[in-house]
Amino acid sequence: MLKSSFPPVVAQNTRLLVLGSLPGDRSLAERRYYAHPQNQFWPLMSSVVGRDLTALPYEDRLAALLDRGIGLWDVVATAHRPGSTDAAIRDIAGNDIAALAATLPNLQVIAFNGATAAKHGARLLGDLEIQRIALPSSSPLHTIGLAAKQPAWDALKPYVVPGSSRDPE
Repeated sequence: MLKSSFPPVVAQNTRLLVLGSLPGDRSLAERRYYAHPQNQFWPLMSSVVGRDLTALPYEDRLAALLDRGIGLWDVVATAHRPGSTDAAIRDIAGNDIAALAATLPNLQVIAFNGATAAKHGARLLGDLEIQRIALPSSSPLHTIGLAAKQPAWDALKPYVVPGSSRDPE
């Protein structure tokens, strides 16, 4: 089955762009990034931004990321994939990440959520000179556990815009 990624979630203040591979079936069905309840993306990012994103409605999660200079997208625009595992992705057409990066004047770093995103993202970025960080996948299929993943994800903290006055105390 041919599956397609979502549009990017970015703003002019985006300093950090987190790229996944391709949304899983649950995310595609709900039209939300990282919708599967066992995906660890939102708990991992909660530590990065210093705010419990998991307690927020989805639109507020996205707004909180944007407020902190964090954007989301995927490296895969379309691909065939039965189920949700990255290992099953075939016939990949990539998103134009380099073109998106060129529209983000404050972009400092691109982080790849998992090995598949890093592999295909590196190819799509080519020689674009921008810092890149490979992260352990937030997928529940990457079973090393949240505590083991968190230190790598916390390396994103220096790129996050400090909390705004809209954040609750």
